Amino acid sequence: MKILVYGPKARYDAYMPDFAAQLGAELVFCTLDQSPRQAAAENPDAQVLFDDPIVDVGREIIDLLPNLKLIQSEGVAFNRIDLEAAREKGIFVCNNKGCNADSVAEHTVMLMLMALRHGITGHNAVKAGLQVKMKEAVMASGSPELGEQTVGLVGFGDIAQATARRLKPFGCKMYYYSLHRRSPEVEADFGVEYLPLEELAAACDILSLHCAVNDQTRNMVNADLVSKMKPGIILVNTARGDLVDNLAVRQGLLDGRIGGIAMDTLAPEPTPADHPLVDLPAEIADRAIYSPHLGGNTGGSFRRAHNNMWNNVKLIQEGKRPNFVVNGL
Repeated sequence: MKILVYGPKARYDAYMPDFAAQLGAELVFCTLDQSPRQAAAENPDAQVLFDDPIVDVGREIIDLLPNLKLIQSEGVAFNRIDLEAAREKGIFVCNNKGCNADSVAEHTVMLMLMALRHGITGHNAVKAGLQVKMKEAVMASGSPELGEQTVGLVGFGDIAQATARRLKPFGCKMYYYSLHRRSPEVEADFGVEYLPLEELAAACDILSLHCAVNDQTRNMVNADLVSKMKPGIILVNTARGDLVDNLAVRQGLLDGRIGGIAMDTLAPEPTPADHPLVDLPAEIADRAIYSPHLGGNTGGSFRRAHNNMWNNVKLIQEGKRPNFVVNGL
């Protein structure tokens, strides 16, 4: 079995589970000097495609791989894979559901704390010899504790639930919005209450995004939603940049409706230096915190993901249904 890999070889070497070698698969990597289309054209006999979630796998690539049985996202996201084209050809598209929940939840709480507790500006003040000046300013500002904040979770899947578990001991008031409301027992277990999205935005001090990108959620944080947000709200995104209308959030920062942003994900990716949420005027630049899409990038997350990926290869070899199918087959 040939596996075409859209991702760096070093990562696959580092996280390949012990049982993978027994499957006898041939791995072919898309090199830096190749386009994904070229790699597909040169490997038409590939039966499995391992895909970095930021690489597009459209109909053209799928058509170039007539023997394909499985498209496996290396992560949880699958919004860059043409699900319909794969379904038409009977190709399973799978993700690694839940593999990064703990890692991203940790990162989410870190970003919340950094935004509230001056993680970047404090660091820079000390380096600039302005420690006392910064300290005096914060002491007079009424800087809040995380436990005093009302947090809204948009989406309530594995990552949002892991985030809620970590926020509960801080004492935060927590609401969530999801297309499917959970049972009273589940809400009580996680310490959350349900609100419709617009009410959530109006009620919360921190709004944290945790949903997949689809036709219903793309640009969901738009000008209309921004206009309904609680003034001074902090927007945290450890999900996908496509959930956010960049210009609307930029304007919200300029207007003061949005008090700060803490972004692990931005669209497009790679993120250019002149991105509208990165290239900010000096007067609001300190209200933004970024990380380079590191939320799920821990050894534990990758080990869980690659174990599931290779297990799905084994299931395909055995003629069985793989785990976490996302395209309706």
